[in-house]
Amino acid sequence: MAPKDTVRTTDETGEGSVVRRKAARYAVPVAVAGIAAATIGLVPALAASGDPDLPDVTAEELIAKIAASDAEQLSGTVRISTDLGLPSLAGLAGDAADGLVPGAGKGGSSAAPDARLMELASGTHTLRVAVDGPDRQKLSILDDAAEYSVIRNGDDVWAYDSESGEVYHAEDAEDAGAAAERERPAPQEPSTTPQELADEVLKAAGDTTSVTVDGTARIAGRDAYQLLVKPRQSGSTVGSVRIAVDAENGVPLKFTLLPSGGGKAVVDAGFTKVDFSRPPASTFDFTPPKGAKVTEADELGRPEKGAARHAEDLAGLKGLKGIEGLEGLEGVGGLGPVGEGGQAVNVIGEGWTAIAEIKAPGGAGTTAPKPGDAPPEARKLLDSFGDRVKGDFGAGTVFKTRLVNALMTDDGTVYVGAVTQDALVGAANAAK
Repeated sequence: MAPKDTVRTTDETGEGSVVRRKAARYAVPVAVAGIAAATIGLVPALAASGDPDLPDVTAEELIAKIAASDAEQLSGTVRISTDLGLPSLAGLAGDAADGLVPGAGKGGSSAAPDARLMELASGTHTLRVAVDGPDRQKLSILDDAAEYSVIRNGDDVWAYDSESGEVYHAEDAEDAGAAAERERPAPQEPSTTPQELADEVLKAAGDTTSVTVDGTARIAGRDAYQLLVKPRQSGSTVGSVRIAVDAENGVPLKFTLLPSGGGKAVVDAGFTKVDFSRPPASTFDFTPPKGAKVTEADELGRPEKGAARHAEDLAGLKGLKGIEGLEGLEGVGGLGPVGEGGQAVNVIGEGWTAIAEIKAPGGAGTTAPKPGDAPPEARKLLDSFGDRVKGDFGAGTVFKTRLVNALMTDDGTVYVGAVTQDALVGAANAAK
């Protein structure tokens, strides 16, 4: 099918809110605090076996098809990789868990989703997923000799690490009447499937975004249209987002985010096998194995909200939520949730090149933490991707990934967004 030149935005038809409401129908909640993070480099296993010949559709019609999808049951295998240009987070979780990862370290549990699912922010992983409506989901991370699973069945969320034999249990944070009294609600789910990642991008689309249909593909044995999303602005680190949409039921089957600087994908998540029939009810049953150590969520100390959100974004790439406007951004470099703790927040620009300016608690005269003030594991991480820069604003350090970059000035102000280093420095200069 020839590519379509139709360009439209969700703002033009009001469909953005519909897409958001439909996301819950086929999300795979995995009870983990997490970020945008996001996932994959191009994976040969997802390669199409030939582009199918499908009826022509416009971008507007295809987005409407995603919004109208009523698929609530599925099972399958997802191949997900992340290349944010960060050090291996698997090693970080093991070496620095005590200070950086909620739920890990002394008194924690190796089965706590906060710690384990942080690994999805780097490398390539195979996931097995199953969904039966909003109350039953299962996600398993498959390793060579072990398996880690998170299961939601009604009000209960279980996580099991077969390697350590440990079990984590939490009650659903949405349980009416209980959430307000809970000391530690069940962690929020990350974006780990093509459906969730696609929704984050489509709901952010506006006048600064071009959305077109760009051919067809064969994904996991199913015919799909390819939706191409591109920023119209320069200065963004996002080059394009390609979403393969099931031609029959409108479910996104594959998600690929390419950086503007070129190279392999920052995020590439896709089904290698998928079945839209109802999974057996037994799929969501779980009983702790005999002798397993069971840790209740309430037994773990309440983490700082900023730390919890930071772990959430790393695990699931929720950072995509903030590409347009950065409204979902919380917790930058341990600074805590945006807008809390005395931090003044200002959004500079709009669309894909929006930059959040975050004033340090205490206002003017506050200085940023010095490298020597950080614990050794944090210094090692920061030094691995921090560069000193100077400008009219003074001096500071730029911390870079292949998607989101942040400038921390020596006076404690932070500028962060899915933009280039030059854009950050320019914003800091203009703010002075």
